[in-house]
Amino acid sequence: MCNLYTTAPMRDEVRHYFPNRDLIDNLGNTLLVTDVYPDYRAPILRESSQGDDREMAQARWGMPTPPNYLIGKKVDRGVTNVRNTASPYWRQWLGPAHRCLVPFHRFAEPHHLTRENVWFDVADGAPACFAGIWTRATAVRKVKEGQVTDDFYAFLTCDPNAEVARVHPKAMPVILTDPQDWERWLHASWADASALQRPLADGRLKLVA
Repeated sequence: MCNLYTTAPMRDEVRHYFPNRDLIDNLGNTLLVTDVYPDYRAPILRESSQGDDREMAQARWGMPTPPNYLIGKKVDRGVTNVRNTASPYWRQWLGPAHRCLVPFHRFAEPHHLTRENVWFDVADGAPACFAGIWTRATAVRKVKEGQVTDDFYAFLTCDPNAEVARVHPKAMPVILTDPQDWERWLHASWADASALQRPLADGRLKLVA
């Protein structure tokens, strides 16, 4: 599964995703050029609680783990990739209020034979987002940090397309490149938005040397 990606590099670039909408910047002094690993903070785009606006916010990568997997454990390392959207546990966060877009430039999948990371980029350079979910929760991610309340996110996965399947045949992130799909993911009912949990078309990704 994908546990490493690179964020979109500049605030202005992310703003261009929604040229006709206000975009509230709540990222603070975050540097957006970075490799993102599980539990790192990274930008997400979501509906603002202040009205019909978009908000750029920081969240930690990894949704709360289902409680039955935490029995006897001191920390919750989080769930970075969500596949089973039929699960009652994940259904609680599939409504528009908990959906988000995760801007990225490239992502890595471990090769199924070597386990080395292989990087992928959108072939035509189009702006791209993972289809994500987020929530505010209280958890212990690091023993030395203790219990914290923060925003956490993950993104959905699906069957791999042709390019990813040659490297990682089990799954790939759900990638959205069409602005209409971004709007659909953020606003539509789950019955409609669930159709977006699908592979990016074959030929849309390229391997990065």
